Amino acid sequence: MLKQFMVEFDLPDPFPIEFVQRIPQQRNMVNYMLAEGKIKSYSLSLDRSKLWSIFVAESEFEVMELIAQFPLSDWMRPNIQELMFHNSSDMVLQFSLN
Repeated sequence: MLKQFMVEFDLPDPFPIEFVQRIPQQRNMVNYMLAEGKIKSYSLSLDRSKLWSIFVAESEFEVMELIAQFPLSDWMRPNIQELMFHNSSDMVLQFSLN
């Protein structure tokens, strides 16, 4: 059964050069996981110290496996919480007036 998990990542300060160089690869992996439905959302704080994401997986272990695929995972400290629910506006039915 699929569950939803909120993951809060602590990011390094300052960003090491290796971290900055892997940001395009990270974005590609995030876009892939979004398209596959493994991630529902991905948000970065204005000060770039925190990152939040909603993962869809069967277990916390599976979430850890997904995080391990991130090119930036060596620099990101995750805090994983299973969610009771996650609502967003894209989940609400939208009717066409046509």
